[in-house]
Amino acid sequence: MSQIDSVSTSQIADSVAARSNSDASSDWIMHHVMDGNYLDFSPFGKIYLPHIELFGIDISITRHVVIMWLGAVLLGLVFFNVAKSYKKSLVPKGSANFWEVLIIFVRDEIAKPTIGKGYEGFLPYLLTAFFFILFGNFLGLIPFSATFTSNIAVTSVLAIFSFMVIQIGGIKNNGVFGYFKGLIPHGVPIFLLPIMLIVEILGLFTKPFALAIRLFANLTAGHIVIYALISLIFVMQSYLISPVSIGMALFIYSLEVLVALLQAYIFTMLSSLFIGMAVHQDH
Repeated sequence: MSQIDSVSTSQIADSVAARSNSDASSDWIMHHVMDGNYLDFSPFGKIYLPHIELFGIDISITRHVVIMWLGAVLLGLVFFNVAKSYKKSLVPKGSANFWEVLIIFVRDEIAKPTIGKGYEGFLPYLLTAFFFILFGNFLGLIPFSATFTSNIAVTSVLAIFSFMVIQIGGIKNNGVFGYFKGLIPHGVPIFLLPIMLIVEILGLFTKPFALAIRLFANLTAGHIVIYALISLIFVMQSYLISPVSIGMALFIYSLEVLVALLQAYIFTMLSSLFIGMAVHQDH
């Protein structure tokens, strides 16, 4: 009886160990995509970041935070140099030409058509959001880096900023009463007013929610697909699959460059569109 018990116990232990190994092998993709308390330079090693607590609240620095700080510093340096070049001459030279093209694109192709009159007041925010997301997306494509725009906390904060700008712009232009009155379409029957009021109020929050989820999901999905394609080499345990696996991963990686540009554009364009709808409710 004791031998049977020892055998069954051994089998259970082996099953648990095998299952835990299986779970560990299946989680390595999310391990690379999600945030962490270290900078990953695999296979060369890791640099662990300090653990910080303030009044019992964990405010530790993570790798997404480090890359976000790096993106903010690069953004500041780039446009400091651009502003400096414009002080010397109104005709841009060197790299300022490249950044001017993107700035004019945001102004003429996003802000002007979607907001219209008074777009100048919202242009600084739209430019900041566009370039911050753009820098974050491209930093995530660099080896040993991380994509902080694939963090739902980051995209949510960006969406909250857009939400605040939308509401402030609408209230400033129409007044508090006029803004909320304008949410209800003209000619709606009285018995539908309670339903329409609920729908419109929910719409105020679903718009920024969609902004946050769209940016988060698209940036995360691309990285997951790349890691999944590379993992085929290890799953199938054959070097013969490596040319196909790496070739497809490189193709998806090239698409990620397009997605990095596209998602910065979409977030800025939709934010600008929502601002225009709030500011000019009569249209």
